[in-house]
Amino acid sequence: MKILVLGNYPPRQCGIATFTHNLVESIKTAASHHRRKIEIGVIAMNDKDMTYPYPSIVEKTIRDDDAAAYADAADYINQSGADLLLLQHEYGIFGGESGVMLLNLLRRLKIPLVSTFHTVLEKPSFHQREVLRRIATYSDYVIIMNSLAIGFLKEVFGVPAEKIVHIPHGVPDFEACFENLGTRPDSWKSRKVMLTFGLIGRSKGIETVIRALPAIVEKNPDILYVVLGKTHPHVIRLAGEEYRNMLQDLVVKLNLSNHVLFDNRYVDELELMSLLYHADLYVTPYLNRAQITSGTLSYAVSGGCAVFSTPYWHAEELLQQGLGILFDFQRSDMLAQKVNALLEMPEDLETLQKKAFEYGTTITWPKSGLRYLDTLRLAVSQHRSVLSPDIPAEYATSHLRRLTTSTGLLQHAKGIIPSFEHGYCLDDNARAALCLLMAEEAGIEKLDNNLLSTYLAFVAHMQEESGAFSNYFSFDRKKYDQDFSDDAYGRAMWLLGYLISHAPCDALFQTAHEMFHRSLPHVGKLKYARGYANVIFGLLEYHRKFPDQERIIHAIKNLADSLCLRYHQHKRDWWHWFEDALTYDNGLIPASLYASYQLLRDENYLTVAETTRKFLESKCFVNPWLSLIGNHRWLRFDSNYELFAQQPIDAFAMVAMYEQAFAATNNTELLEKMGRAYIWFYGENDLNINVFDPETKGCNDGIEPRNINRNQGAESTIAYLLATVMVRRNGLFTAG
Repeated sequence: MKILVLGNYPPRQCGIATFTHNLVESIKTAASHHRRKIEIGVIAMNDKDMTYPYPSIVEKTIRDDDAAAYADAADYINQSGADLLLLQHEYGIFGGESGVMLLNLLRRLKIPLVSTFHTVLEKPSFHQREVLRRIATYSDYVIIMNSLAIGFLKEVFGVPAEKIVHIPHGVPDFEACFENLGTRPDSWKSRKVMLTFGLIGRSKGIETVIRALPAIVEKNPDILYVVLGKTHPHVIRLAGEEYRNMLQDLVVKLNLSNHVLFDNRYVDELELMSLLYHADLYVTPYLNRAQITSGTLSYAVSGGCAVFSTPYWHAEELLQQGLGILFDFQRSDMLAQKVNALLEMPEDLETLQKKAFEYGTTITWPKSGLRYLDTLRLAVSQHRSVLSPDIPAEYATSHLRRLTTSTGLLQHAKGIIPSFEHGYCLDDNARAALCLLMAEEAGIEKLDNNLLSTYLAFVAHMQEESGAFSNYFSFDRKKYDQDFSDDAYGRAMWLLGYLISHAPCDALFQTAHEMFHRSLPHVGKLKYARGYANVIFGLLEYHRKFPDQERIIHAIKNLADSLCLRYHQHKRDWWHWFEDALTYDNGLIPASLYASYQLLRDENYLTVAETTRKFLESKCFVNPWLSLIGNHRWLRFDSNYELFAQQPIDAFAMVAMYEQAFAATNNTELLEKMGRAYIWFYGENDLNINVFDPETKGCNDGIEPRNINRNQGAESTIAYLLATVMVRRNGLFTAG
């Protein structure tokens, strides 16, 4: 069996690198002892522009912020002959928000995956939650080092219990190395030594120990506190040695220079074992409760130190077994009291040290390596295909309500908080009303008449005496002058036509009918293809109610003919579109021609719709997932364009296009593509995580190169809801 391990690796200096090296060696040792033939290699993560003189076991490297490098690494892994990838996951070692770039590798992986999670949070951010959920989806097994993480994985991240394997953090086999351990350092002789080791940073809380020392020194004048370790490289880059200097100044201020030793080194494992073995006490004074794993704590216990720790998660689980002593966060006084109490009782100190050492013998690296090896073999033999996205049965309009005032639906949000600054627009209120009506008609959600009335009142207010519509309305209730918009007008007409066809009561029918006919003469003002498309849908809905009105049929024909004319004016051998650019809401234009064909049976409409659909697909389905054209730079006559920022309105338009294409052709492949377009909202996209937010029930505003845009404005959520109605009324992703 060939195994590739992905993570940090020495000589890079960090806890993950040390862990990965020890894990690799432990798996090799376990395989040798149990006569199992394995081959093992490493793919190492490089931070920023750093490079390292790796040993030969490192077959390939990935620069953490290079998006293309992840896809390249996936190709390498798939072609390497490896049977399995073992991932060492920590958010900070991969590129993008919360390490999201890693997902670009995992989605391309064709071999089994086992992931070790070094951090599992009880209250993750959106990106942290979605990234870890996605990794767990791709993984055959996930390995955690603290049983508390099992509950978090199941309840917070939705990971099935059968995927979770608990293997405690491995530690050196001190018994096997006694002969190789060094003697006590000269500076430690005749001293009671209290040790802290690891990369230094503010989260370590070392100042808590220093502030406890005066009270400890008073009763134990031979105490020496050793701080072993370099400052973390990330801290150096951001703040230099500011934290270490602060600690050193504090030592001078408290007159502790004879009782504190800063050993600014990153020592090898054998020297570390020796120092732990010769230390009397060990302290992890971390400031953050949300630490699920601490290698330094595991090592200290296994080395037979009497451990004092703040109650972060790993310490709580490990030390509650009587292997150490807890003190409250930042409570220097409590630490001093507990240290002095133990030092006054030498027999209790020795008992605690002995118990810790004995526990360490049960979690040595050789034992961990064997458990890993068994898990990896099981993953290879029972490899499961990645399941389709987990799509909730609930159809929730709660975020629309959050953005709705007595005036109407606000356009934008900062996060999920409604933004008053940008006010309201006809666009969003018309589509929100349409969304409510469609969901009720499809039997998905009971109509909320109060919410519908709010949106319709806004639409009515934005209609001028002439029948035209204004689009923008400030929060202080002022209309904008000269504000006719093809898009807004078309969307209002779509709503009014749908309301005429599906009005829940006669009063709303009569109002919609009057507004529709007042506005109808303004169809002639339309200049752009999307306006044509939206109005076509409104006219078709009106026609369903009144199929004998020739002027409506004639209007549909004129608009559809105009779209076809635009196509023929702009087409080239390499360009098959209605304009000289692919911009936003693209799929809605061919969708309107498919819809027109269903009524008028004009083969030209179907031909142009099919041709432009396939052209759009050639740009948006270059991958197995939907890759939308971003609005940073749109595609003009096949020039270079940008994938970002991708917006939900464009995913909705693709869903609408496939719905109408299927209705016009009865080609079931188009229904399958409709589903593929829809799951863009659920992570089948270029960033590989959800755009829909299951926590807020809103839809994020789009996909950026390194993260999801966390603002959840009205248009995005409406686009998601409309797309959901369309796929469900076609029998896709239905509840249950």
